[in-house]
Amino acid sequence: MTPENLQGCLTFLREAERLKNVLRSAYTTTGKQESTAEHSWRLCLMAMVFESEFARLDMARLLKLCVLHDLGEALHGDVPAVALEQNPNKSAIERADLQTLMQTLPRALAAEFMALWEEYENATSPEALIVKGLDKLETILQHNQGINPPGFDYGFNLDYGQKYMGAHPLLQQIRALLDADTRARHAKPHVPYTPPAA
Repeated sequence: MTPENLQGCLTFLREAERLKNVLRSAYTTTGKQESTAEHSWRLCLMAMVFESEFARLDMARLLKLCVLHDLGEALHGDVPAVALEQNPNKSAIERADLQTLMQTLPRALAAEFMALWEEYENATSPEALIVKGLDKLETILQHNQGINPPGFDYGFNLDYGQKYMGAHPLLQQIRALLDADTRARHAKPHVPYTPPAA
């Protein structure tokens, strides 16, 4: 790698660090607001945990999609799913921000990353459909186990991301378990989360 390309990659990584400070609408089990980088990490872990179920898919590609799917939020932040109707340009803004973030990367690498981001955004591959589904499931998992503020809308989870659950039977299985958790939290929102017995 040339010194110029190396510096450009380091600049990109420094800028991507901003994702650690982008807060989401979910809260952790300690009551701390979750960052987008934390969500992306557990999404990757989730994909790895269930890798054997996705044996026909390209796992390296799937993990790349997990890592890159929310990187465009690093500059202007996350738009919660409940606010998407008020933010119809979310995708275009994230795409432009991702291009800004990647301007110091070697052209071929930036083009690869953008193609992966667009593949996820438009759900144009089997891997992207799985990541879309896992992304929604990870969000619901966090909503159900976090210490959320009063008035948190657990009911929203029951419809959230349903259209992606048909991509794989495992997604439907996980969703059924998480929907049961959601109903329990919705019925008693101020009771601390207790995981089901194994």
